[in-house]
Amino acid sequence: MKLAVIGTGYVGLVSGVCFSDIGNDVTCVDKMSQKIEMLQQGEVPIYEPELKELIKKNAEAGRLRFTTDLTSAVGNADIVILAVGTPSMPSGEANLSYIMEAAKEVALAMNGHKIIMTKSTVPVGTNEKIGSLIRGNTAYPVSVASVPEFLREGSAVRDTMNPDRIVIGSDCEDARQALAELHKTLTDNILFTDVRSAEMIKYASNAFLATKISFINEIANICEKVGADVTQVAVGMGHDNRIGSSFLKAGIGYGGSCFPKDTEALIQIAGHVDYEFKLLKSVVEVNRDQRFNVIRKLESILDTLNGKTIAIWGLAFKPETDDVRDAPAFEIITSLLQRGASVKAYDPIATSNFMQKLNSPRIEYCDSAEEAALRADALCVLTEWKEFQKISPATIQSWLKSPNLIDGRNMYKEEEVANTGLIYYSVGRPNMNKGVREKTPQLLF
Repeated sequence: MKLAVIGTGYVGLVSGVCFSDIGNDVTCVDKMSQKIEMLQQGEVPIYEPELKELIKKNAEAGRLRFTTDLTSAVGNADIVILAVGTPSMPSGEANLSYIMEAAKEVALAMNGHKIIMTKSTVPVGTNEKIGSLIRGNTAYPVSVASVPEFLREGSAVRDTMNPDRIVIGSDCEDARQALAELHKTLTDNILFTDVRSAEMIKYASNAFLATKISFINEIANICEKVGADVTQVAVGMGHDNRIGSSFLKAGIGYGGSCFPKDTEALIQIAGHVDYEFKLLKSVVEVNRDQRFNVIRKLESILDTLNGKTIAIWGLAFKPETDDVRDAPAFEIITSLLQRGASVKAYDPIATSNFMQKLNSPRIEYCDSAEEAALRADALCVLTEWKEFQKISPATIQSWLKSPNLIDGRNMYKEEEVANTGLIYYSVGRPNMNKGVREKTPQLLF
């Protein structure tokens, strides 16, 4: 099939590249000429495993092109994929100005019947507005469908090529058939719904996953007080098929571009129909507070942070990505600076992106994990990069000025820490905490 993908962010670029890799003719469109020039030269504006190689392969095969010429791309396409950003506004609502602008431009470029496939995450009812806008600006027939994406940064290519399911929300039979044909090589688990249900599925899925993360972090906080181990608790819970093992890893909370944005947007969607989503509001509150456990533990160990040097390993919100949007490191480092500390920070990939958003004379961005940890009063691990997992706690202790390690991602095992002199804190594993002034677990009888 001939596809035009409008927007070359995470969703648009990965989707376009993967659709070309399964044999479709794809033109990716973006207004940012600098980004398009990069892509035309084989450079990738985001870090995502496997993506660069696939771009090279399919561009050389003639199946994949990049352009700023929306009119030409739409004119040559059977299916137009809307994948532009819908960022949060200060209120938490999704900003739909970009997608509506793109929809109007698509309408003006149409030269015949088109299927519009929306992959951008949009509030319920948006696709109906998109359809009305396009029909009001073209004489040609159009079919609109909502096909939400469920990819994860760091494994976006793998998730796109091996989806759990494809959701196609449309009332147009021609759109359903064409989009089912487009996706059939990826999976036979295709779910057809009405448009509004498809839009809601995306928000509901992300909100539920965010809820699981906040739930296990609350359990971790209780485990620390009663002497249980959250990693063992999570394993026991995960064996229950009704619960499942995914997203039950305790830590310092979720971040990134999706969960924070989508939970806030769903709270706003509920509010617009006079419904208070109390559960989801609590999920957001728990997540915001969880990252400050790092600060609380540092203060417990060091008494004061004023004048201390704190090493930070990990600036991206998760490993295998350079995305720093709503990364816990922002609030943690900002809080450290407010308390008078200096920071030495390192990330294998995301440092340059982080520097653009947060800079201070008291932040030293380092070129290696060792450089960041060397002579620091404490080390905080905020992102579970494999590079950090390969460094033993004994080595970490030898680098630090004072042997204080805050493991915000539960990377290290008990036997690795046991024979060191580290003052160690992890999340929800009180049996592993060494040297941290904790209250004795209560006897619950």
